[in-house]
Amino acid sequence: MYSYDPHTTQAPGDEHIRHVPLTSLSKISPYSVLTLSIVLVILFVLKQFVIEAFLLKRLYGTKYTQLNEVNRRGFVNHHIAGVTKLIILVAAVYPFINVAFRYAVLNDPYARGSKVTLGDVLVVCTQILVGMYIFELIYRVKISHISAMHHIGTIMVAQAAIAISLNLTREKDATIEFILCTVWGAFDIVCELLPHIAIILYRLRPTHHLFLSRLFCFAFATTLFGTFSETLVIFYLFGSLWSQWQLAFKIVTPVLHCAFSATQLHGSHIFFRMWRKQVRIMEGDVRGLEAGLVPEGEMEVKAEDGGAPALLDEDEGVVRQCVLLPLEGKAKTCSSVYSVPTQALRRASIAS
Repeated sequence: MYSYDPHTTQAPGDEHIRHVPLTSLSKISPYSVLTLSIVLVILFVLKQFVIEAFLLKRLYGTKYTQLNEVNRRGFVNHHIAGVTKLIILVAAVYPFINVAFRYAVLNDPYARGSKVTLGDVLVVCTQILVGMYIFELIYRVKISHISAMHHIGTIMVAQAAIAISLNLTREKDATIEFILCTVWGAFDIVCELLPHIAIILYRLRPTHHLFLSRLFCFAFATTLFGTFSETLVIFYLFGSLWSQWQLAFKIVTPVLHCAFSATQLHGSHIFFRMWRKQVRIMEGDVRGLEAGLVPEGEMEVKAEDGGAPALLDEDEGVVRQCVLLPLEGKAKTCSSVYSVPTQALRRASIAS
């Protein structure tokens, strides 16, 4: 038990996490499988009758309907995962911070006079996250082996943390193990939310290379920073509780964290490559402009009245006047100043 009153005294340093009482996580822990089943049913209903049926078609039109099956499923999954993680973030941020870093215990009410406890909310959010990963493993056509191992590991660890809490007489470190899992989950939600948004925007704006390069660079930086921050926090808490861990957890926890960190670094590497790819595309377009041609023959450079070169995009039927601007002091890029439909230009020339 606590050596101080956690409800009236602020915990000094890491005193709180070192003296978390051994308690049941939630009164709904024995029914966590039912909670998970409800989550999966809700995800299926939303996917089948809302998201795929009409929502994305109305939001994005042909940009969604023209995707192939692989990209379409990935596009849908990124929407589901992003919204789900946002819901978990809003619902769990208060109980997570109070239980892991402040003064609350899992049995404290979520709000004054409420029968719902902080542990109830955290257990439900855990099952929502697990359900989201199960749905992704089943729904997506293509998923990398590293992502699959990350999702499977997260599912097994989260479910094991809830399962061992049902036998507190034997599992003396069940409560702190669950709190450590919530720290893993918190970093996973915060750091992986932007990548979902980045991939969605990549599908919607595939030709906006400058925007995508900045977006992927930011996603790479945030995921990399999140991985190192997570490592520091996890091992700080793990070391603070060293005397309370059983031998099995002293061995398994660092191994699991290294595996999770490896998958996150792999994701950061992917965004790094996507960022550099967008930069190379821009540099290639600039070299084409300087030579008088644009790669792949998609656009034609024309100089009109000695002014800035105009780009004719035949697919979109748009003429863009462009200005060459320096890019990092080495190359030049084309910045769109205005766009005018080519049909309007033709009508204007005929009228004149």
